[in-house]
Amino acid sequence: MDTTEITRVADGHWHALEDDQVVGRGETWRRHDGRIFLSIDSWHDTAFDQLAAAMLADLPRPLYTMVDTADPALTSQWDRAGFTPARTEFVYRVPTDPQLTGLGSARPPEGVTILPLGAAEKDPLRELDRTVRAEVGAGLGWREMPAEVLPRLDDATVVDPTKYAVAVEGGRYVGLTRVAPVPRQPRIGLIAVREDRQRRGIARALLADVLGTLHASGVPAATAEVGEANARAVTLFTTIGAERVGTNLEVVLH
Repeated sequence: MDTTEITRVADGHWHALEDDQVVGRGETWRRHDGRIFLSIDSWHDTAFDQLAAAMLADLPRPLYTMVDTADPALTSQWDRAGFTPARTEFVYRVPTDPQLTGLGSARPPEGVTILPLGAAEKDPLRELDRTVRAEVGAGLGWREMPAEVLPRLDDATVVDPTKYAVAVEGGRYVGLTRVAPVPRQPRIGLIAVREDRQRRGIARALLADVLGTLHASGVPAATAEVGEANARAVTLFTTIGAERVGTNLEVVLH
């Protein structure tokens, strides 16, 4: 006899209960780009399947989630729910030691200065943020960027300028990288350069500055996630000695 009860406990939150004990949790959230993502953490397949059925009955399409390809059981659960592969994302471990990255001699091109983490001013940083987001959105698309998608604040995603290093040319911000201070292994959440200033070594100079700072503070490595389709970013991280340590699969239900 099926004794699993599914309850929507709050907006975007579901619980699976058995004998009044929680045996699974489901959650949904809307990303900055408007897409709805969901996650399910369950004790067994029955709880997962019933949570999925209840959530999918309440939610509009399309729906997305991320699965680690090293977890075939989880991949199978989402497959049973009707989700199909949409894109692949590589997870990298990035060394900070310039002896390993080869970035010890990396310098910005002539006329470009790197402002280290915490030195950027909020207003010009937000202006650059809007510019690169519009350029990427019109081209490759943000789904393929090594980016941590943040909620907007005053029509910009720059919430904490202390997490950014910036490239400046002629008084204008032309490139940026964001570092999320995750304990023990910080995350390179974003690296982007204005289209008219690309292919000049600015991204490498930004990484050299950020990784050098982390190395000096005793941090041996950072992480980054890069969409498989973003060949330029994949090449950049590969050439600085980044090691692929995992693969995530974004799956979708239309």
